[in-house]
Formats: sequence, structure tokens, C-alpha cells
Amino acid sequence: MGISIKNVTENYGERIQRLALFDPLYKLQNKNSKDNSGNVIDYFSLGLLSLLFFFENMLVRNKKTGVRELASFLYELNEGKIDLSYEGFEKAARIIIETFRPPTGKRNFKVFYNWETRKEESVQYSILKADMADLETNTQYYTLDEQGLELIFATKEYFNEFQLSINQLVLRKQLEKGEFVGALRQIDEMSLDVKNLQDRIVRIKHEVNRNIVSTETYERYKSIIEDINMRLHREDEEFDELQSFVKETKEKVGNELTNDKDRKAYELIIQIDKELGQVHYDHRLLFKESIVLKTSALQSAQESLYYVGIDSFNFDQEIVSRLFSSPLPLNAARTLIEPFMYLERHKSWSPLTVFDKQRIENRNKQEKTQEFLSLEEAEEIKKGIKIQRENFKFISEILIQVMDDSYETSIEDVVEYMKENNYESILDYRTFYDFWIILHQRSPVAIDTGHKNEELLFGEAFDLLANKGKTLYVEETCKVLEVTERFTIKNMRLRLEDNHASI
Repeated sequence: MGISIKNVTENYGERIQRLALFDPLYKLQNKNSKDNSGNVIDYFSLGLLSLLFFFENMLVRNKKTGVRELASFLYELNEGKIDLSYEGFEKAARIIIETFRPPTGKRNFKVFYNWETRKEESVQYSILKADMADLETNTQYYTLDEQGLELIFATKEYFNEFQLSINQLVLRKQLEKGEFVGALRQIDEMSLDVKNLQDRIVRIKHEVNRNIVSTETYERYKSIIEDINMRLHREDEEFDELQSFVKETKEKVGNELTNDKDRKAYELIIQIDKELGQVHYDHRLLFKESIVLKTSALQSAQESLYYVGIDSFNFDQEIVSRLFSSPLPLNAARTLIEPFMYLERHKSWSPLTVFDKQRIENRNKQEKTQEFLSLEEAEEIKKGIKIQRENFKFISEILIQVMDDSYETSIEDVVEYMKENNYESILDYRTFYDFWIILHQRSPVAIDTGHKNEELLFGEAFDLLANKGKTLYVEETCKVLEVTERFTIKNMRLRLEDNHASI
């Protein structure tokens, strides 16, 4: 014979295993169930649609996919093709899931004679696997297993723009199985996919600027760009999850370095983390570029399309000349110019306007403005200072009466004297307390009568006290005086010193 038997039978078991993935679909095809109209239900098509349903939910990371969700999808997809109620589709969904994943918990298997090894062998495969579960509603959710993904990939040659999403799914499976060498090769393929996508986006950007000459073309490119942007966004989220998974795996392996094999695996994971981060960075730049393309490029194209329409339409030639060059009936002329006229406008008062926001006016009818003081206000201030100066002068006269021949006194002595001599009404005014507080803040005060200033608050008061001393001291004590029900003040001692006073 001219051919090698070994080459013919090489990897025979692997080929049978790949063919065995289609067995569940043919098992579904052999079912003879009928719908309500007596027609045989095409379980083969429903089975393939179910696999695509689970695959699409994996791409969008929707993990809540069970019997009810699959039944709802098939019921919505059916649109009367198969005469079944929702309950019928729920029963069909349960049959499909049990075919892909036997309820016994055992995997599907196929027994065959391996012509390569000359032995009776069997291969196991799993299309669906159990995912999360909702214990409250007793609902089990399912997702595609590794062989399920292989079956999906075997049914169609995917376009290049979907290759990155596929590689992400395969990479996750390889990382879960610990195939780090294969994962590195997968990352290299993902890097090529990102570069191909970048070239495609650049090409689309040029096509947008060059080819958009109609609304239909604009809408077509808009749909393409939105699809690319949505897919890149989904892939970016998947990259985040992959990097988190790699970091967790690196920490787990790093804590269990017991032999050379573990150290080799740890080195591979470090390299995977580094290269995956670079691919993710390039992909994120691509994602940002797609956002710019979606916003600025499309907007510029739309504006250019608008101005192209303006330039191609000549109002004078298309409307004015047509209207005046040949007489037109009134109705025809109205129809011609009607698109360029405003709609009818009618102004009227609505009673609902009473519920609108009302303008709030100043009730005082006085506008407050920040301006310099007028002459009248300045005069008012001078008048107030003059009154306060006279009050301080009167209090100083009382102080002199209280001190008599001494050079010091206190608030307590002054208050007692005022109550005994019918000056008690003065204690109900703040002026008395301001007198002491201001002197305490300025203490010691040099009483200088050489530069008399009538505008000073204590000008005339110091003139009276100058006969008792040249320097005034006011010191606070610990005692608190309740002078009236309204005013309370700490007791203070006032002392005047000059050449005759003791130091």
C-alpha cells in the first residue's frame, strides 16, 4: 500500500471524541415527540439553539440560566412555528438539558474500538455543567462546559472580531486546568487579535471620513461602531476578571512552593501575569480609541453630511425660481412653500399660569445696596459716639465720688454706692458694663490731657480722672457680681497711680 496505516490511525481516539460531541444532538433528533398540532418537534434545532443560548449568556456573563430561562427564550423565539404552550416549551427545555447533562450525574460517554491502540475504549464528555443555584426557589442554573464550547466553535467559523472573546474563554479554561504553557500561547494569540482589531478600527475611521455621503451609510457605520464598542467593553470587563484570577492563582501557587515543578509553574504564572497585563493595556487603549471614534468621528461625519445637504440644495433655484417663473395655482404654491413656513402660532393667556412660580418682591420696598456711608449715616454715628462719651463722663464722676481721697475702687463698691444714692437705674443699661470692659481691655491706660480729642469715647472722662493720677489700671478678680437680673460681670479693681500714689 502507498499510504502509512500509522498516519491514518494517528489520534483516532481524539477524533472520535470530537465527533462524539455531536451525539446529544442526534439523540434529540431521534425523539418522536409531537406538538399540539401533531407535528414532530424538531429537537435537533432546539438543542442547537439552546447551546447558542447558553453561549451568548456566557459572553454577557449572565450566570442565571436554567430551565425556565431557556423555556422563555425558546417560547419567545418560536413565534408560532411549533404549536406548544409555555408549559410545553418548559418540558422541552428540561428534556434538552437532561440530554446534554444526564440527571444521574454521570457524564455522557461513547464506547468505540480504537484502531490506533487496537482496544475497546470509551470517551467521556460534558456539554453542560451545573453552575450556581438559588436555594430559596430551588432553581439550578447551568453553563457550557469545555466540550460544550468546543461544540459551539465547531459549528461555525467565527469572524476575526469575535476571536478575542473566544480566546478569553479558552484562556480561562486553561488557567483553571493549570495548563500554563498553553495559556502563554493563548495570550500571544490574543495580542495578535488586539492588533487586528486596531487595524480594523483605523480602517473604519478612514471609511467613515471618506464614504459617508448618505443617511443610510451613516446609520450602517454607526451600527458597526456601536457593536465594536459594546464588544470591546465586554472584553475589557473579561480582562479585569482574568487578571484577578491570575493574581489569585499566583498567590495560591506562591504559597505552596515545595519542588521544582511548583517553582516552574510559579515562573510561568508570573510571565502570564505580565503578558496578560500588557495585552489588557493595549486593549484598553483600543477601547478608548473606539469611544473617540463613536463620539467625535461619527459626529463630524454627521455634520459633514448635513453641510453636504445644504450645499446640494439651492433655495433660489429650487423654490424661488420655480414659484415665480411659471404661474402656479394657489394650492400648489402653498404646498410648495409650506415646508419652509412656521407652524401657526397663537398667543393666549392660560389660567394655568397662576400656578407658575411667582416673582417675590421686597415687602420693605427698600433696596439694600453696598455703598459708602452717606453724610446722614456719618452724622448718626458721630451723634452716637457723643452720647456714649457723655455717659462715660457721668460714670467717671460717680467713680471720683466713690474714691473720694483714695486712688482705687472696685465695681462692687461702685454698684453699692449707686444703689444707695439713687443711681440704680444706670445699672440696667449696657453702657455701664462697656465702660469697665473697655478699660480692662486697654489696661494700663495712660491718661494724657495734653492731646485732648473730643471724638474719643473717654476724652472727657479722662479729663476728670487726670486729677487722681496719670496711669489707670483695671484688674479682674475672681468674684462674679450679679448686678441685676439681666447683667452679670466679674468684679474688677480700678487703680490710679501718679507721683503721690504708692507703687
